[in-house]
Amino acid sequence: MIPAMIVTMILVFSTVLFHYEALRLLSGLLSRLGAIALRARVLVVVFACFAAHTIEVWVYAFGYYITQDMLLQFGGLSGAYEDTLADAVYFSAVTFASLGFGDVFPEGNTRLIAGVEALNGLVLIAWSASFTYLAMQEFWSLHASGPGRAPR
Repeated sequence: MIPAMIVTMILVFSTVLFHYEALRLLSGLLSRLGAIALRARVLVVVFACFAAHTIEVWVYAFGYYITQDMLLQFGGLSGAYEDTLADAVYFSAVTFASLGFGDVFPEGNTRLIAGVEALNGLVLIAWSASFTYLAMQEFWSLHASGPGRAPR
């Protein structure tokens, strides 16, 4: 159980740190994109958040893939799992999005990693949603004060 807890902490720390840095860089980028249309800025926010989540899913997938063959009694993934990186990415995406287990499911101590990934994914998705909301709120006020309109 201790090795699974250590791997889980490493995965959570790395994905939260990555997400923070991605949103920080995105925030700085948005301030320099004044020349592009407001709609395009909203799309930049959405696609950047999606890209960050995709990378975070892959981080967890590598965690599952690497620990699958370790002799540390992690357990592993079972069901329609064929011990490929693609299957690990699929399981990670399903877990990260809190969709739930279906054809691939964790066994043993890997259940801890999967459960925490679902919680981590929920928090990071909510973080992205709040960031998107704040960015859109700013863009909406710019829209309202666009050419021919009085600022709010």
